[in-house]
This record gives sequence, structure tokens and C-alpha cells, in this order.
Amino acid sequence: MAESRELFDCSICLQLLEDPVTTTCGHSYCMKCVNAFWDSNNDRGRRFSCPQCRQTFFPRPVLKRNTLLAALIEEHKGENRQNAAAGDTYAEPGDVQCDVCTGRKRKASMFCLVCLASYCETHLKPHYEVAPLKKHKLMEASAQIRDSICGRHDKLLEIYCRTDQQFICLLCLMGEHKGHDTVAVAEEKCHMQRQLERTKEEITDRVEKSERTMEKLREAADVIRGAAWEACDDFERLCAEHIRLYVRSVERKCSEMREKVGEAEKAGVDWTDCRLGRLQREVLELRRREDQIDRLTLTEDPIQFLQGFQALDHLPAFNDSHESFDTVTEFVTEQKKKLKNMCDREKNVLFSHSGNLCKCDLFGSITINLQTE
Repeated sequence: MAESRELFDCSICLQLLEDPVTTTCGHSYCMKCVNAFWDSNNDRGRRFSCPQCRQTFFPRPVLKRNTLLAALIEEHKGENRQNAAAGDTYAEPGDVQCDVCTGRKRKASMFCLVCLASYCETHLKPHYEVAPLKKHKLMEASAQIRDSICGRHDKLLEIYCRTDQQFICLLCLMGEHKGHDTVAVAEEKCHMQRQLERTKEEITDRVEKSERTMEKLREAADVIRGAAWEACDDFERLCAEHIRLYVRSVERKCSEMREKVGEAEKAGVDWTDCRLGRLQREVLELRRREDQIDRLTLTEDPIQFLQGFQALDHLPAFNDSHESFDTVTEFVTEQKKKLKNMCDREKNVLFSHSGNLCKCDLFGSITINLQTE
């Protein structure tokens, strides 16, 4: 039987073959996988093909279980169960391999910080039984463990040099890093952890403040739109009630008024949209930074944590450059004033020869509340 499990994998579901069947072209699949494939890919029932080599069959082949292949698969499963029961399994792609195994490597379970080698359960036994080896420090084997070893002295990187901003071993500390500002890796992680927590709090506060400002800007845009269309509606009503003799002139003036109000509205809304866009982009960037910090916070390995911290972009500086609520209120008030003056000016021109005009305040009933809670 071939040693590689891939020989027993179905090329459709990519799992170990279940109820294996073999087509006349020699390829094997799970019975349910190839039947499902033919059910959906059959050229309207006229032609059936092999999913791998595309050889065609007609009529649809009647598949039967490949008993020999099924027996080999069961034998393969039995070997894996025996290896698992013994505490050892062969290393798969991505697993840490035992440094002592010859031939096919088994999966390493522990790494010795004295021997600087990875061991499977079988070759780890001397570290549990031989007195001198029992004193060796063991840790769980991982693909990143080699990053924790000093490349010059083959010792564990357990010190962080703040002066040179790099990880060092005890021999490095007594040599070229002597007299530098150094600290234990775990202690440095705690320091950076606290710094990240403070930054995250600042980001959260900034996001909340920005979202409140964005809501007020949206309200301001709604008020401007409402004020603009209210001005148009009142102007049209006055024209219909008091200037019936000037229908054509009024309609022309209404059209002109709509254009002017639309321009005023667009200017006001563009102002708010511009600030909304800037705040939205800032919030997205702040959320991205917050997600990076969250992921980094979950990292338990101090080496990976500090490396990830150094890989982060510079932490954002916070300064309040947004317009105050008073500025927004003043802008809205100014827009209302411009609309009112424009309406009054056009009204006076249109009805300059009429002595029976209804004096009304087009904007007196509009109120704006931009106060924060």
C-alpha cells in the first residue's frame, strides 16, 4: 500500500474515499460523489464524463464498489489508529517534524530548549527517564519555535533590548548589549499590552465622538433640505392665492426660484457631505486599527506579540480637528438666512405693484436642535 494518504483521497470531495468505485478509465471516486457529479453534468443525459480525464461514457456506467481498494483503505485507517494509540503520528504538511526520526518523520510533540531539537513521543522518552535529561526545559513544539532561538548563540531569546529594539539571549546581554536598557520578554509584552489598551480606549472614544458628530451633520442636512423645500412650497402658495393675474409670470418665477433654492440646498448639503465623508473615512481607519489591536491582543506568544506590535503602523495621533456643533449650527442658520433673504427679495420684485400682500415669515416655524446629549 502506498504511504501517502493522497493516493486514497477522492478528487471530488478531497476526503478519504468512502464506498470507492473505479471508472473504466481507471480513476477512483466516492460512489456518492461521482453519482452526484453525473447527476448535474450529463449533457442532458446523452453523455457522461470522468471528472479527471474527461473520458466520455454512454450509456451511464453502472458502478460497483471496488472491494480491493476498500480493503486497502481500511488497512490504512487501521495503521493510523495504531499510530495514534501509540502517541505518535506521521507528520503531515505544516506539522513540526521530529529531528531524530529517520526515513518518514513523525510529528514532534515537544521541543527541548537545551538540546534545541524537536522530539516525537517515542524519542522524547529519554527526557522523562534519564536523570540528566530530566532537568532539560521542554515546551510544546511549534513551527515558530525556531524564531525564539538566538542565531548567534543557540540560546533562548528571553530578553528584550529596548536600546536596540531586538530580542537577545543571556549571552548577548553579557556581550554587545551589556549596559543597555533591557527587560524580560514577558514584562515587555505586559508593557506593550497596557499601551495597546490605552490606545484602544482612545480609539473607542474617538469613534463614539465622531459618530455623534456624524449624526448631527445628518440632521443638519435634513433641516437644510426641509427649509429649502418649505421655502418653495410657501412661495408657490402665496403666488396661487394672491397673484392669480400673473400666473405665467409666477410660474416662470417659481421655476427660477427652484433653481436658486436647489443651488443653495446643494451648497449646504455638499458642506455636510464633505464633513460626513471625512469622518466616515476616519472611523473606518480607526475601526481597522482597532481590529488589528484586537487580533494582536489575543496573541499569547510574547515573541509573536512583540513582532506583530513592531509590524503595526505608527499608532494614530488624536487631535480634535472637527467643526464644533456651534459651527454647524451657525452654518445652518446662515443657510436659512440666505434662503429667507432670497425669497423676500424675489417676492418683493414679483409683487412690487400689489398692495394686498400677505406678510408671512417663511422660516419662523423652523427650529434646529444640534445640542449633544
